[in-house]
Amino acid sequence: MAEPTALGPALRALRRRADLSQRELAAKAGVPKSTVARIESATADPRFGTVERLVRAAGGLLVIGASGDLAVNALAPPEPVPHDGLRDEAGRRYPAHLDVWEVREPKDWPGAWWAEWYNLSPARWPRPLPLATYELNRTYRDRRRRTEWVREAVAVRRVTGGRVPATCWRFVAELPGGDLVGELRAHEQSPHLQWGGDEREWAREVVMDGVLVAAEHRRLGIGTRLVGAFLEEMTTSGIGIARAIAEHPGVNFLISCGFRQAGARPVALRQDRAVSAGRRPPR
Repeated sequence: MAEPTALGPALRALRRRADLSQRELAAKAGVPKSTVARIESATADPRFGTVERLVRAAGGLLVIGASGDLAVNALAPPEPVPHDGLRDEAGRRYPAHLDVWEVREPKDWPGAWWAEWYNLSPARWPRPLPLATYELNRTYRDRRRRTEWVREAVAVRRVTGGRVPATCWRFVAELPGGDLVGELRAHEQSPHLQWGGDEREWAREVVMDGVLVAAEHRRLGIGTRLVGAFLEEMTTSGIGIARAIAEHPGVNFLISCGFRQAGARPVALRQDRAVSAGRRPPR
């Protein structure tokens, strides 16, 4: 690399990029695992050949060049391990190839089995919370990485024009590439047509028809972002009243978004139509 760097952190960064544990890298490079551990902890002065085998096994490139060599200066060091500053209770580093996060409350720790079922005070927690944690199962880890990527990459926009009438409101949550992961639909209603009187005597209202989020992307705040964009658009359009009909758990979700429970209780209606035997209903 163009600038002097410590070998230990650089090797850990390469291992993370290659998704290799110390044992896996050692086996791939043909060196003892203890050698990898001692190099990363700066307690060993390895031979050049050992360093070369480890770097190549981790998918890196080891270059020796003259000062000012353009090829050397064009190289970029690997991204550092983001959690290298964290230590466990024994003062040890966490595995470089895994994702480590701080534990601030029980839901941050997979070992807190009671977090989803019991609202316990800290004094009654069955086990103390660790300072940080990680997931050994790579399937779960990759799912968590995908979740974090979706949380940051999803974009919310209002769909207008085309076949969408001006009184129909449609908001979508999309990933790069156009994959749809959430949708909100609403429509404007005219109170003066329902109750009579002059149109100017009634404030414009919007009725929320529904909020849908793909099952695998729920609990990421996508629904809240859709409702937030909807309410912001109401303010921009000069509409001050939004109505919605919801069932549990949608009631609690809308209340968390600023809605309040109204006194009126609409009646749920249903109509069943007879279908002839051997004939499928139209789709």
